[in-house]
Amino acid sequence: MLAEIETEVVVAGAGPTGLMLAYELALAGVETLVLEKLPQRVEQVKGGGIQPRTAELLESRGLLEPLLQRGASREPVGGHFAALPVPLDCAPWKTRHPFPIGIPQWQIEEVLEERAIAAGARVLRGTAVSGAESDDDGVVVTADGLRVRARYLVACDGGHSTVRKLLGLPFPGRPGTHQAVLADIRLSAVSSLVPQQMGHISSVMRQAGGYWAMLVPLGGDRYRFTFGRADRADIDRDTPITHEEITAALQAVYGHETALGAVDNSSRFSDATRQLEHYRAGRVLFAGDAAHIHPPLGGQGLNLGIQDAINLGWKLAATVQGRAPSGLLDSYHVERHPVGAQVLHHTSAQRVLADPRPSEDVAALRDIFIDLLRLPDANRHLAGLMSGLSLRYELSGEHPLTGQRMPDAELVTEAGPTRLSTLFGSGHAVLLDLAGTVPADLRLPPRVDLVRAKCTTDLGAVALLIRPDGYVCWATDGSADCGDTLLSAIADSLARVH
Repeated sequence: MLAEIETEVVVAGAGPTGLMLAYELALAGVETLVLEKLPQRVEQVKGGGIQPRTAELLESRGLLEPLLQRGASREPVGGHFAALPVPLDCAPWKTRHPFPIGIPQWQIEEVLEERAIAAGARVLRGTAVSGAESDDDGVVVTADGLRVRARYLVACDGGHSTVRKLLGLPFPGRPGTHQAVLADIRLSAVSSLVPQQMGHISSVMRQAGGYWAMLVPLGGDRYRFTFGRADRADIDRDTPITHEEITAALQAVYGHETALGAVDNSSRFSDATRQLEHYRAGRVLFAGDAAHIHPPLGGQGLNLGIQDAINLGWKLAATVQGRAPSGLLDSYHVERHPVGAQVLHHTSAQRVLADPRPSEDVAALRDIFIDLLRLPDANRHLAGLMSGLSLRYELSGEHPLTGQRMPDAELVTEAGPTRLSTLFGSGHAVLLDLAGTVPADLRLPPRVDLVRAKCTTDLGAVALLIRPDGYVCWATDGSADCGDTLLSAIADSLARVH
């Protein structure tokens, strides 16, 4: 006999994407249940890089500081494109977080789960989804003795998504061409070739003995070891990873003086590239690796998933609570599918450039690319691409700021000095009035906050409506009529938010 549970939204998967979505939904007052098949969190370093745009979004929810308290201290260093030896400079994008932040994935999950539960979400571990059926009114999910009825199901259950398979959805793309190993290890002895500190990725990559490898120090005797070799491209993903396999790679690249002490955990991964054609199938939506997979170049996966969740969260909450206009939930696919496709596109390009055994032509292409990366405009373009800072959504509206992210500006309100990022802790949209443009009698719908402030810098508009995910959906430079025309424009933009 299955135990019956009712909730508003079921989230499959308690990785960073699923937990971020659970927090967003719970913050909006949506009853949310997360089902995770693993009985306990795997303390593996994988996916431990927070890109600048993700850092901005986490800070806007008050989540970045507790993460930084757990992250290992390291010298700030720019990101990379295809591991080429020129750091990417995010400073031109006006961000307070110009460098990627290294934090193990399990610690990111730990913070997100704590906050999601504190906001009201429930997380059930050791509960694997085994069935999913939907109709016009909702979904029924079965999982290890449970039968859960919900309004919506969101699959955040990874690249081998059970939900995606249960629905029989195709996952088109390209299979992997090689397998690699990621292992958290401890060394009992090290040679002079073992790096002592984490610098730019190009400084910790090595090739020897037919292997390519990257050994990243994590503090003390702990290291993150990534390696592969071209002549083992056909190895099965489920083949057990032995101490002997890791030792062989370790000593081939870093010398026989380097000794493996212990393996904390390990896994295989490939460079497969796939993406769902649609991120929504009726009452079921997909986010993170369940919707797209790609080569792990540049630390994009975790960030892409968290940003999927933040884009989807407020839209799904508004839909569940009856506040959403027609088409709002579908805008999740419209906005995020192209972003995922772009990441698949540039990681495919990076796969060519990062080939550890490049052909003569690829080696020449690398040289040209390195020269281009030293040009400020080219570096800025790729820095914006890799960090997510250059993302702009195609929203209707004539003002040039429409669809852009807003930098974290210094503001002065009646309550005193503050920053723009602090205005989004509740997950609300913000109507920012910088010049008394917004009429005092304007009636705002729920979950939209009017903030009147002065700004120490020119933001390019005198009033802006900023979505809960930090993107401008309406702005005026003061040329608009402050009467009925302005009210109509704001009302139209608010309809796109809620």
